[in-house]
Amino acid sequence: MIADLHIHSTASDGRLAPQEIISQAEQAGLSYIAITDHDTVNAHLELRAAGLDSAASKMTLIPGIEFSTDLPKHEVHILGYFIDIDSRKLRDQLEVIANDRLRRSKLMVEKLNKLGYAIEYSRVLAIAGPAKSVGRPHVAKALLEKKYFATIGEVFEQVLSKNGPAYVPHYKLAPEQVIKIITQAGGAAILAHPGLIGDDRLVLELITAGIQGLEVYHPEHDQGMTNKYLTIAQKYNLKITGGSDFHAIPGRYPEKLGIFTISARMAESLSK
Repeated sequence: MIADLHIHSTASDGRLAPQEIISQAEQAGLSYIAITDHDTVNAHLELRAAGLDSAASKMTLIPGIEFSTDLPKHEVHILGYFIDIDSRKLRDQLEVIANDRLRRSKLMVEKLNKLGYAIEYSRVLAIAGPAKSVGRPHVAKALLEKKYFATIGEVFEQVLSKNGPAYVPHYKLAPEQVIKIITQAGGAAILAHPGLIGDDRLVLELITAGIQGLEVYHPEHDQGMTNKYLTIAQKYNLKITGGSDFHAIPGRYPEKLGIFTISARMAESLSK
């Protein structure tokens, strides 16, 4: 049996609706999936309202989320699994983050306008659609529509990267705060793609702060990174997870679910 524990939907910056993710995951033969949108659980609320939160009888849907944290020199993402999506403390915090994302997106549009890029905030919101987690990818798509740039990568490289000319810092939650929010909601806090942080000393500090596991298997981890974080996870008796970080973006690996998977045993160990 196989699993994928890192999937994004249209509730944040993915391109498939939650129902489409369920369908594609079933077709791919996945036994466990986790939808882990950025700073929102709206995909899970939508699936529950449609009676699809339990997915198919042969597949288990794990309620998840991916929190963004912002440190002076590093951006750390923390995944939460088996969270209670009705947790009042969790939902209140997500509302604060969602409102700040709107503020931040508007300020980025204003900066871009001053730089000569004529895009409208209303168009960014239209592109985001049902997404509660409005962010830089939606601003980037508005720029692409106007043909100011050829690719989203160019947008980030030239104007929207951290400390770039149109960058606006987001509401900051310290990693310790995120870990607390996840654990208070009954979930397991897992450090996402540690190899992308760029500082293993920080990884060890986060383990000391209460991280319960590492996302060892990720498309942007090469074999050396995978082996290193597997060793660290085993040394500190941490949970070992992995996922495709799937967004359904053409040209970004993987383009379909079921291409990058992990053993279902890793998903099963998360609830223990």
